[in-house]
Amino acid sequence: MRPPTMSGHFLLAPIPESSSDYLLPKDIKLAVLGAGRVGKSAMIVRFLTKRFIGDYEPNTGKLYSRLVYVEGDQLSLQIQDTPGGIQAQDNLSQTVDSLSKCVQWAEGFLLVYSITDYESYQSIRPLYQQIRKVHPDGKAPVVIVGNKGDLLHARQVQTHDGLQLANELGSLFLEISTSENYEDVCDVFQHLCKEVSKVHSPSGERRRASIIPRPRSPNMQDLKRRFRQALSSKVKAPSALG
Repeated sequence: MRPPTMSGHFLLAPIPESSSDYLLPKDIKLAVLGAGRVGKSAMIVRFLTKRFIGDYEPNTGKLYSRLVYVEGDQLSLQIQDTPGGIQAQDNLSQTVDSLSKCVQWAEGFLLVYSITDYESYQSIRPLYQQIRKVHPDGKAPVVIVGNKGDLLHARQVQTHDGLQLANELGSLFLEISTSENYEDVCDVFQHLCKEVSKVHSPSGERRRASIIPRPRSPNMQDLKRRFRQALSSKVKAPSALG
């Protein structure tokens, strides 16, 4: 039986104008970080609209806001897109430092690289280190995403490389294709929203971040199955929404 996914448990709507009788939902602030041309903007737009747009002008950092429902909980979701000038070069530390305000603002993080760009993969570790520098208590959840999983002919980063890095950093990892699989994109954002929600909850103690074991022979279907198992293990009861 397939674990719960975003399609049946995640509703999107514009955040309404303020009203005197409107009960403010819980705020969730996410940031999507990574090198240029890895598909950060495409991931966010795919998640919010179900549409895939392949080409974007280089952005200077756009903030997306939506009112969402995750398993019955109403959340005010804000997603910060970030500039794509991050590369594993001599000026990387300076570039990472420039993101400090964004990192301070956000409560959960997607670190995205492209499987077709090894330098974008190399930028993940310093980004993670910056997050832990700003959030030293380790409570801010992080998910590492290898995007463009459909471009296997141009692969420069192997699946086991992503798994190994995620294991070392204590983060959840998944390879996805934003262009081909909307459901996987939703699963990533759903997991991150849940983890941030747990940090907010005074009654619920945040569990240790799940780590997908490194397979002997990496297989995309097996990797996706393991990721969804990690998600479903965090859900004890089915959602009231459907």
